[in-house]
Amino acid sequence: MLKALFSSTTRLKLLRTFLLNPEKEYFIRELTRMLNEQINSIRRELNNLKKIGLLRVRNKERKKYYYLDPTFLIAQELTSIFQKESASGGDVVKRLGKMGKVEVLILSGSFVGNPGSPIDLFLVGEVDKEKLTEYTTQELKHDKPVRFTVLSANDFLYRLECNDKFVNSLLHDQKNVVAVNKLQREIEGVKR
Repeated sequence: MLKALFSSTTRLKLLRTFLLNPEKEYFIRELTRMLNEQINSIRRELNNLKKIGLLRVRNKERKKYYYLDPTFLIAQELTSIFQKESASGGDVVKRLGKMGKVEVLILSGSFVGNPGSPIDLFLVGEVDKEKLTEYTTQELKHDKPVRFTVLSANDFLYRLECNDKFVNSLLHDQKNVVAVNKLQREIEGVKR
């Protein structure tokens, strides 16, 4: 079963899409645009995932919509694997680190499978916002645009001192991943 799951890059993209967005339904053309793959490749991989039972299909408005079958034997385990892979964001952290001086980086929202989060990336430091916008819109492929917030270190520490609800919720949400924290001493000092 695992060999069938991880044998192509198109399949990996599809798995990531369905497992990180389990409540959504997609039709073929939507997936080809979203994942930048050929329609035949998408169709073939969707059929493979349907054959093993991971996906289900329903017809609506003369289109086939594919969605994750939550009762699939290892659906939860696969979701956990992709959430961890997405949350670790190793490549994302490296790329963002090259865009300036990143003091704090928190991965949230689509990176950790938390659709209720108001943002996906939270950065503290001096970052080239133009490069960041270009990277998030063109290279980070999610089904929705990547939402981010950038604060200077002074603004961040001020908000922390004022007990800012937004900043505190990001720091205390157990689903979020603090990928970079060079201000740990300052944060701990404010919390006391």
